Amino acid sequence: MDIDQLLASVTPEVYERLSYAVETGKWPEGTPLTAEQRDNAMQVVMLYQSRFNSEPQHMSVAAGGEIKLKSKAELKREFAANQQTIVQQNVNNDD
Repeated sequence: MDIDQLLASVTPEVYERLSYAVETGKWPEGTPLTAEQRDNAMQVVMLYQSRFNSEPQHMSVAAGGEIKLKSKAELKREFAANQQTIVQQNVNNDD
């Protein structure tokens, strides 16, 4: 199987499972990965990201194969933009 056939068979759901396994060292069901499984899964994740990752996170592979490194300022902007106020309360009750 060549790279194009491999990537054509990887659905977004399969990518998520592989990504989870690489990040945690376990399959979503909880079974630990072998070293060979981890290495293979990591290669597939990086290949998939290099083709389809149009919004790369910090330290991930962007579409085109470039490793995306975000500056501290970029990360702060993204974090601030994604924050939502859940509860807001005035702690100085001057009744």
